[in-house]
This record gives sequence, structure tokens and C-alpha cells, in this order.
Amino acid sequence: MGKVIAIANQKGGVGKTTTTVNLGVGLVNEGKKVLLVDCDAQGSLTESLGYQEPDKLDVTLSTLMQRSMEEQPIVPEDAILHHKEGVDLIPANIELSGMETALVNVMSRERVLKNCIDSVKDKYDYVLIDCTPSLGMLTINSLVAADEVIIPVQAHYLPLKGLEQLVSTVTKVQRQINPDLKFNGILITMVDKRTLYNKEVSSVIRLNYSKYLKIFKTEIPDTVKAAEASAVGRSVYAHDDKGIAAEAYKNLTKEVLNDGRSRNKHREEYTR
Repeated sequence: MGKVIAIANQKGGVGKTTTTVNLGVGLVNEGKKVLLVDCDAQGSLTESLGYQEPDKLDVTLSTLMQRSMEEQPIVPEDAILHHKEGVDLIPANIELSGMETALVNVMSRERVLKNCIDSVKDKYDYVLIDCTPSLGMLTINSLVAADEVIIPVQAHYLPLKGLEQLVSTVTKVQRQINPDLKFNGILITMVDKRTLYNKEVSSVIRLNYSKYLKIFKTEIPDTVKAAEASAVGRSVYAHDDKGIAAEAYKNLTKEVLNDGRSRNKHREEYTR
């Protein structure tokens, strides 16, 4: 079955959607079959892949989750869109905003998204979930559905303050609902290496968290090209393949793949 990775941080504007798109396409470029799941009612991931009017889509993640709650057959293929760069997408739109309230009175409400993803993940090598910028029920659903979580953190002190709260939430989900959930790593984003300030923040993150959490060696630079790519519905590879953002996401993709191979090797050695 495919590995499910949640891209999560309750702080908005830290690069979750950009990372989801470019890690996803990077994995496709390495020969993997990838599904992206937009779990944000703003539909940022959906728009970043070129679907500029998500509210006009007939079937979205909200539709699938509603079917799951009503114990109707879930047919993910009804919602999946195929992007020209090889990734598949389950889109989201404003309808998802009502899901937080709808989930409150549902039995096993933390597992609704997992039910949807489990019905399709065996067709993919990787499923990446772009989480909503909150620690509400949709993010909890994403963490319960996931095997691993990647936490993008902007190289600024203010976004850094919410990191402990997110780590605490992930730990609670591990302890109470999804004991198999693992921290894939902290990804430092929007780094301007020309400034001493960004270097200091990066150093603080590595100093304070590297003792007990993996921190990716790759740091994602703050570049206009990444924003431009999202605006035209493409990855940084299609928009500026030789640029520093594309190079950074290629390196991140290799780290994620190497980590997966390492864990598979250890698992095989353990089961011998």
C-alpha cells in the first residue's frame, strides 16, 4: 500500500501547499505514482495545480467524506483529477468548511478521512495530504490517516512559536489514536540565506529540535519563482527547472525517498 504523508502546520503561509505540489511532482519524476489530497477548504492546492474555480467542481474531498459519514460507497475515482505533470489530485473547495461541524456528531469522526484514503491508497506509492492551517478536526483526520508527518516551518521566530503545540498534537494522536504515525521531519522553508536573521532562526530550530526530531538537511529558499509557479498551475520544475527552488525540492525528494528505503531495509532486517 502507498505511504501516506501529512504536510501539516497550524500556521498558514509556511509553504505547506508549495511543498505538497513540488514534493509530489518530484516523486513522480522519480518514477513514483502519487496522489495529492487537498484538505483545506480554501482549495489552495487545487488552485496551485491550475483548477482556478474549485467551487465549480462537482465532486471533491467533501463529497467523499460525506459519503463515508453516511456509510455510502466511497468511489475516489469520481473525485480524482489528473494533472499534466503526472500527479493525481483529490480537490477541495468551500464545501469542506462545513466538515469541521459535521464531524462533531459522527461516530469514529477522527477516521472519516482515513476511510476515504484507505479505499484508494493501494493504487499509489505516495499519498500527500495538504492539511488545513489549524489544529481542528480536519487536521486530526489527516494525522490519523497518515503514516508520517512532515512539518514545514518558515525561518522566522513567530511561526516557530507554534511548533511545540503542533508537535504536542501529533504526539497525542500517536498515543491515543494512531500509534503508527511517525515524524518524517521538520522542513525549514522560505529561507533567505543572504540574511543573518534567517540563518539564526535555522540554527535555533536545529539546536532545539534535532535531538529528538529529524530535520531535513534541505532548506527551501524564499524565491519568487515558487509563487509564480503556483499562480500558473505548475510545479517549480515545469516553471524554472534550473532554479534554486527546483534544486531544493529535488534534494528534498531524494531525502524522502532515501528515508523510505532506509526504513524498509530496517523493517526487512527486523522481520528476518
